[in-house]
Amino acid sequence: MATYTYSTNVGNTTANGSAGTSLDQTRRMYNFGDRIAEIEPAQALFMSYLYKNRKIPTDDPIFKLLEQRHQWQRRNFYLGEGDAEQAYTSGTTYLNDGEGDDYTATYVLYDRFGRSTDTTETRPEFFIVGQVVAIADSDGTARRFRIAAVDTLVSGAGDLDVKFLALFSATCTFEDGAKGQVIGSAFAEATGAPLGWKDELYDREGYTQIFKTSIPIFSGTNQATRFRGKPNEMLRVWKEKLKEHKMDMEQSAMFGYGASGGGATVQYSWGILPYTETYGNNYSFNYGNFSYDSFLDAMEDFFAPESGNSMDKLVLCSRKVLNKMNKLGEGGFLNNTVGSSQYRMDIQNIQGQFGHNVTKVNTIFGNLHFMAAPLLRNMWEDYAIAIDLKNVAWRPLKANGINRDTFIKTNVQDNDVDGRKDLITTEAGLEVNLPETHAIFKWS
Repeated sequence: MATYTYSTNVGNTTANGSAGTSLDQTRRMYNFGDRIAEIEPAQALFMSYLYKNRKIPTDDPIFKLLEQRHQWQRRNFYLGEGDAEQAYTSGTTYLNDGEGDDYTATYVLYDRFGRSTDTTETRPEFFIVGQVVAIADSDGTARRFRIAAVDTLVSGAGDLDVKFLALFSATCTFEDGAKGQVIGSAFAEATGAPLGWKDELYDREGYTQIFKTSIPIFSGTNQATRFRGKPNEMLRVWKEKLKEHKMDMEQSAMFGYGASGGGATVQYSWGILPYTETYGNNYSFNYGNFSYDSFLDAMEDFFAPESGNSMDKLVLCSRKVLNKMNKLGEGGFLNNTVGSSQYRMDIQNIQGQFGHNVTKVNTIFGNLHFMAAPLLRNMWEDYAIAIDLKNVAWRPLKANGINRDTFIKTNVQDNDVDGRKDLITTEAGLEVNLPETHAIFKWS
């Protein structure tokens, strides 16, 4: 439990329980700020990590963010039309559609912002004359071509016609859907500048939410009474209400659904679990046949560098899931990992920065830090949430000299009341960036 410090006079700071401490200062506002993270950190791990490592103030209750997916991630493509077997001569022969047309249709499976479109074909926007590409033939051999011409570029669904000049001499076939990738560019001496293309940034928005917790009114008589157990009942309730306030923020950061109606309408911040379920990665596992191999197959996809991933993930999981992950015995995860696959994964039990236990799982693709999240229970008892901490942030509202991070306003009761009521308030919200760098693991 954190120690709360209050000042009776400027420069005269005392601690709770010591001589001279007084909470009863009329209309006092205490800026609790970062210290909220010190309250029971292991019980609200996500909020503790956010406050200590990823707190970025916002100057607007509806904060905008721009996602950048770098161009190297999205210069791969597919052939919309293959080519029947033919003899290619370097510098002479063009890849065609099998009907004698020197232009070949191409498409990609992501939009102009680099976001996956699943199976929806869209037109590439990165082709320029002079680029060198590699395209796999029907045998899987990468064949090099230089782009000689590009049809008029129009964004949207469909495909784009491109003229590919062979840079090899061989007889081969190219199938529909053959994979291709830009591998550089090549220009003759004294030539001019080629056309260019640019990344497009994707615009998202997040919302702050107003959290309020009241310390119930204590009469003057109540405040002056010595109680059994905890002599000062008001201070006891204060501590519990601070925990409650932090837990409300933890619940929202985990499970909230973002919404904003503007004006006086109540505004809601997104939580990492529903946001990732909606926009991020989702992987399913089975308690009965869960194995190292199935887990590693998911990690191969999840840690793909073209998603903008970092190589470390915070994984908040239910006690039920953590129990499964750590069970020893035939068919268990650690047996499959440390027993028969000890050279493929390293598992360590370490202590986290808040004194909690962490199971660090090092795969060949990246590191996962498994921690028990007490809130993942009831309908979420089969869930684990893998979070890329570089792509989340807690955004307290702060501008114009006013800080709406956690603060405490004392004596909010009417002036003629013989008693006292206090209020804890926070206005903040969760920002989630690049949702494909986060994942939901769900067991059944």
